[in-house]
Amino acid sequence: MTLDQKTHDELVEIAGRYPEKRSGLLPMLHLVQSVEGRVTPEGIETCAEIIGISPAEVSGVATFYTMYKRRPVGDHLVGVCTNTLCAVMGGDAIFETLKSHLDVGNDETTEDGTITLEHVECNAACDYAPVMMVNWEFMDNMTPASAVQLVDDLRVGKEVTSTRGPRLCTWREAERVLAGFPDGRVDEGPAAGAASLVGLEIAAERGWTAPATQASGAADGAPKTSDDPVAESARVEQESPTDTTAAEKKEAK
Repeated sequence: MTLDQKTHDELVEIAGRYPEKRSGLLPMLHLVQSVEGRVTPEGIETCAEIIGISPAEVSGVATFYTMYKRRPVGDHLVGVCTNTLCAVMGGDAIFETLKSHLDVGNDETTEDGTITLEHVECNAACDYAPVMMVNWEFMDNMTPASAVQLVDDLRVGKEVTSTRGPRLCTWREAERVLAGFPDGRVDEGPAAGAASLVGLEIAAERGWTAPATQASGAADGAPKTSDDPVAESARVEQESPTDTTAAEKKEAK
C-alpha cells in the first residue's frame, strides 16, 4: 500500500519549504499521521525517498518523539498530565478514572475508535493543574467528573472548546495543522488565562516596567540604566566592584 498522490505531493511541498529537505521531516511525519492515523511503514519509506535519507533514519526520528504514533489513534487523543504538580493536584485520580470509565489502558483506544487515552509528561501549564490535552489543546483545572464529561461529549460528537484555545477538531485534523496547513482557527479563544496574567497584573499595580537596555540619549558604551529603582539598585550592586582584600587578609590570619 502506498500513499495517495495528493499526500505525496504535499510531502514534497513540505520538504521544499526548507533549504535542506531533511529539515522538513517533522511536519512531514505529522502529515503522514493526518492521513494514515499513525506513522506507517509506507509513510516512513516515502519520507525517506523524498528527502534523500534512509528509512532507518526516518524511523529513528519517528520512534524518538512521543507525538508520533506507531499504533492507530482514535478520533481524539486525550492526554492526562501525570507529572509531579498535576499528579498531586489530582492528575493520577483523573487518569485512573478515565481508564475505568473508557475501559482502556495507557496508549489504548476505545472499541468505538473515538478516544485514545495516554498519560503525558509536563505540558508546561502547571498554573492550571491538573491539566489534560485533547489533540494538543489545553483543558485546564480538570477533575475526575469534568474529565468524564469531556470524553463523553467527545464520543457523541458534541462541540467542545478548549480552555485557552479554539473549538476542538479531530486528531487527524490537528495533525494536518502541525504539518503546516492551517485550519483557520488560530485566532479562536483567549491567548492566556487569568493564572498566566497574575504577574503582569502585579507589575501594573506596582508600576514596574521592563529595564531599559540603555538610558535615553546616552552615548554608546555608557552605563546602562533603568527607570525601575528596584532593578537599578540591583544592577548597581551587582556591577559595583568590591574590595575583598581586607577580608581576605583577615581570613588568612
